[in-house]
Amino acid sequence: MCDAEPSEDLEDLFENAPCGYLSMRPDGRVAKVNRTLCGWLDKQPEEIVGKRFRDLLNVPGRIFYETHFAPLLRMQGFFNEVALDLKTSDGSTIATIANASERRGDKDELLFTRLTIFKATERRRYERDLVDAQSTEREARLRLEENNADLTADVAEQVANRLLEKQNADLREQFIAVLGHDLRNPLAAINAGRRMIEKSHPDAKTARITRLMGESVTRMSGLIDNLMDFARGRLGGGIGVEIRHGDRIEPTLAQVVNEIRSSHPDTEIELRFDIPQTVDVDHARVAQMFSNLLGNAIAHGSKARPIVVDAGIVDGVFHLAVSNGGEAIPPAAIERLFQPFYRGDVSPSSQGLGLGLYIASQIAEAHGGQLDVNSDEIETKFSFKLPIT
Repeated sequence: MCDAEPSEDLEDLFENAPCGYLSMRPDGRVAKVNRTLCGWLDKQPEEIVGKRFRDLLNVPGRIFYETHFAPLLRMQGFFNEVALDLKTSDGSTIATIANASERRGDKDELLFTRLTIFKATERRRYERDLVDAQSTEREARLRLEENNADLTADVAEQVANRLLEKQNADLREQFIAVLGHDLRNPLAAINAGRRMIEKSHPDAKTARITRLMGESVTRMSGLIDNLMDFARGRLGGGIGVEIRHGDRIEPTLAQVVNEIRSSHPDTEIELRFDIPQTVDVDHARVAQMFSNLLGNAIAHGSKARPIVVDAGIVDGVFHLAVSNGGEAIPPAAIERLFQPFYRGDVSPSSQGLGLGLYIASQIAEAHGGQLDVNSDEIETKFSFKLPIT
């Protein structure tokens, strides 16, 4: 008698498949993960379930997730063959290729986002080897140029060094200009097309899609601003400021508050201004810093207490403070708050690259001022102080 054909265990197939499976809830947190992926990452399921998927990625992966993966997934409902580097428990990374698709309900509401993840070590190694080979060639060419320069006289070497410095400065400026042009112009075209579609197709489904596109355009525009400022700060010797003299600063601060209130109508903001004289600052940059501080207060503060804004001049020092209620920031987190790409624990709806506070601190330093933070069980306060004449 022949043995009965064995039946497939679907639970075992999910848990021990030759690829990783992962599903996310609408808030971006992991709902379920199989043992295969847990084994690759050397983590237990409870270390992954409930966490944000973006927290499993390295910094370049987070940037790609915020600017490409998440917006396109929301618009078209799927994404294929995305290269992502996942972090393991010891901090190393594994190269993977991911496919994603949304699972929606009868009323088109998002239920889950499912991801299938495959190891791509050999493919990514080939790509990196190719990049390394190009880098090695460039380094060899540079070493040859340096050896040739060593054979010249001191005067010729000084001239070459000055020329190289000018070329580097020009390259930095070109990089920043290309970054702004190549990112902003396509984004503006997308936004213009979105508005045309919105006007010509006023049905509910189109309205939902164009609204999502509009939110993505706004968020990506902010990300581009932050990335450009980060590039200027790291490649161009710091964020530049253009000081205006003799202008009142209250209208600039009030305009920022009005913009925040329009996008967050349920947030209560109290203003306490006592500025008896003009303050010489770069108004656009101060508005950017102030907006970043207010956005941080909204993301992290208690909804039950208002955000308080204090601005004034005391003993020849202009101060601008933003305070919010909520849990105290741990001392270890305070030490890293003004570092780039540090976000800490934020709500699932808060998305970004963690550059807001870093750029705010750079703007403060560019003015010759200082941005500090104090946090306890009662309130968290960010304070900008600038000596004035």
